[in-house]
Amino acid sequence: MAAESPAFTLTLPVLPLDDEVVLPGMVVPLDLSDAEVRAAVEAAQAAARSEPGKPKVLLVPRVDGTYARTGVLGTVEQVGRLADGDPGALIRGRSRVRIGAGTTGPGAALWVEGAAVEESVPDPLPGQVAELVKEYKALATSWLRKRGAWQVVDRVQAIDDVSALADNSGYSPFLSTEQKVELLETADPVARLRLATQQLRDHLAEQEVVETIAKDVQEGVDKQQREFLLRRQLEAVRKELRELNGEQEGEESDDYRARVEAADLPEKVREAALKEVDKLERASDQSPEGSWIRTWLDTVLEMPWNERTDDSASAYDIKGARAVLDAEHAGLEDVKERITEYLAVRKRRADRGLGVVGGRRGGAVLALVGPPGVGKTSLGESVAHAMGRKFVRVALGGVRDEAEIRGHRRTYVGALPGRIVRAVKEAGSMNPVILLDEIDKVGSDFRGDPAAALLEVLDPAQNHTFRDHYLEVELDLSDVVFLATANVLEAIPEALADRMEIVRLDGYTEDEKVVIARDHLLPRQLERAGLDRDEVTLEESALRKLAGEYTREAGVRTLERSIARLLRKVAAQHELGERELPFTVTEGDLRDLIGRPHHVPESAQDPAERRTAVPGVATGLAVTGAGGDVLYVEASLADPETGAAGLTLTGQLGDVMKESAQIALSFLRSHGAELELPVADLKDRGVHIHFPAGAVPKDGPSAGITMTTALASLLSGRLVRTDVAMTGEVSLTGRVLPIGGVKQKLLAAHRAGVTTVIIPKRNEPDLDDVPAEVLDKLDVHTVTDVRQVLELALAPAATGAEPAVPVAA
Repeated sequence: MAAESPAFTLTLPVLPLDDEVVLPGMVVPLDLSDAEVRAAVEAAQAAARSEPGKPKVLLVPRVDGTYARTGVLGTVEQVGRLADGDPGALIRGRSRVRIGAGTTGPGAALWVEGAAVEESVPDPLPGQVAELVKEYKALATSWLRKRGAWQVVDRVQAIDDVSALADNSGYSPFLSTEQKVELLETADPVARLRLATQQLRDHLAEQEVVETIAKDVQEGVDKQQREFLLRRQLEAVRKELRELNGEQEGEESDDYRARVEAADLPEKVREAALKEVDKLERASDQSPEGSWIRTWLDTVLEMPWNERTDDSASAYDIKGARAVLDAEHAGLEDVKERITEYLAVRKRRADRGLGVVGGRRGGAVLALVGPPGVGKTSLGESVAHAMGRKFVRVALGGVRDEAEIRGHRRTYVGALPGRIVRAVKEAGSMNPVILLDEIDKVGSDFRGDPAAALLEVLDPAQNHTFRDHYLEVELDLSDVVFLATANVLEAIPEALADRMEIVRLDGYTEDEKVVIARDHLLPRQLERAGLDRDEVTLEESALRKLAGEYTREAGVRTLERSIARLLRKVAAQHELGERELPFTVTEGDLRDLIGRPHHVPESAQDPAERRTAVPGVATGLAVTGAGGDVLYVEASLADPETGAAGLTLTGQLGDVMKESAQIALSFLRSHGAELELPVADLKDRGVHIHFPAGAVPKDGPSAGITMTTALASLLSGRLVRTDVAMTGEVSLTGRVLPIGGVKQKLLAAHRAGVTTVIIPKRNEPDLDDVPAEVLDKLDVHTVTDVRQVLELALAPAATGAEPAVPVAA
């Protein structure tokens, strides 16, 4: 059965509205010159003659030729003329009408049937609806106040009906025809008010963004106008000043062109500079490119392109240069000899007219590698002094940006040349001594690897055509003496280390420390403490004890701090009236002034308190980032009934050192009978090897014979001699293999009071690098087999002494 058609109660002429929507409650004037509008009004007037009331029309929006499904019942309030004199009608929207089928009626208008749309709003209003009404009124008030429509604000605030309040948004000029049609077709008053509120909220948010953008644009325009005005005023003031002083009027670009042409620049650099001057002439005053070009030109003009220090008087005096080095630094013979060789070769090249060979000059690239405090940084300044050159220090510690070395490209705001270019510029010479301090502390991250950028700088075959990203012109660095300093050679990338000549500074002997303290450290600290040289004197024995027992180190930095502390103590006592000056500090005064010694040699301790006073402890030698050091190895065996079998290693050891411990244990197990060691039960007992100072990572093969000796001492019950220290790698067959760092290890043994040192036979040539005064105080044994080590290191068996492991029957 077909559905019943809805009952239509109204028959009205259609008044179409093109791209316009009238909502109930709105009063709009319509132009009767439009034929469809005039036909609808005349038809309504004709129908009203037979019916009481005002003429009625159906206001229907027509968008792109399509009529909406819902219209508004309107009454013709008045017919007359509009403000422009054309005929018009004033129509008031009354209520919504749902449009039905077409029908016939008087006049030329289109007649349709329609049904009134019923609207129901609960009374009283629920809390949510009341809040919605309150929000809509607040938003509408905010929008109306911005437009200055204060009278309309009062009218909106007076509306309490939900439907009328929602339809009031039909007056909003910012709503599109589609949005108004959506409001018209929404029958539920609450839903319509919610839709109107959202539309108004979106418009206010959009307006806020537009106003912010307009404000920013206006501020920018005002700033540009103000800057333009001020620049014009500044130009006028400058012009008046030039006229007052009788100067010729000229442009800034003309000034730069004159400076470039007058400067003594290399040809390619001159061409690049003139091109930039041409760009500057074409750039406007407001263009940021002009300031970039001026900064670049200033940098280029400040570079010392053809300036070189005339070192003929000082650097070619080889004996005088060596005397300067000897006067400012004690020891460090390797570095002094290398600098002397460089100066001698440079002198001969200059004598024979070979200053430039293949476009390259006679620079040098040296890397000073050694522990902290040995004078690497201060040596660079002494080298510059000896050569009569300018000195510049470039700190590379913690640098992680490649642009720090090569410079920023000029496309970046705030671009700067790299540190190398800035160092040359600061020196004011193309042949300075540049100290690259802490080159092993250079890091890398997402901004690049600065060490890779240093490859070209420190390569003698390439640095005569070095190109900085900022300058973008070739810079000749072949006449620069580069001195790089580092604590750990292994931390420098291999490719970079290959480009430098490595000179090792392995630390000072005790005699050298005494000389340095007497001739350099003490005078400097006396001056800083406000004391005269004749007021406080340190005996040599006191300096020797400071160096040996208070500050056991490879360098002299802690020694200088100790001397400074001692002098401050004397100065304070004098000011307090506790001590008279002059005063001579003896060895016995040190404890009262700066406390007890911190490093007492094992040989100076009571025999019962020494670490090697029990079997299973041996003394080894190691190399750290702070120089050589003494390392103790302790071994123990677990009880066969409680301990688990196997090898236990402690002390934060690396993989190489763990393997050395396993090799030492395997050697003793396989050669125990030959060495007369009771190792038959080792398979049932756990072996524990410990390296004290467990917080310090340790690795390397050179502790192999030390661990073997400690285990042999533990098994045999024989003590390791207190005065013996050893270093060397061990193999499974008992061979003692060579290791590195012999000089640093022997210096550490000398500082620790050790008198006998065991090293591999194949390291015997390394003894030539050890100072003679250290070798005179050490009894150095070179060995090839572990059996020789045990014979030298283990003390004779005491009467009645029992081995740690019972001999198997």
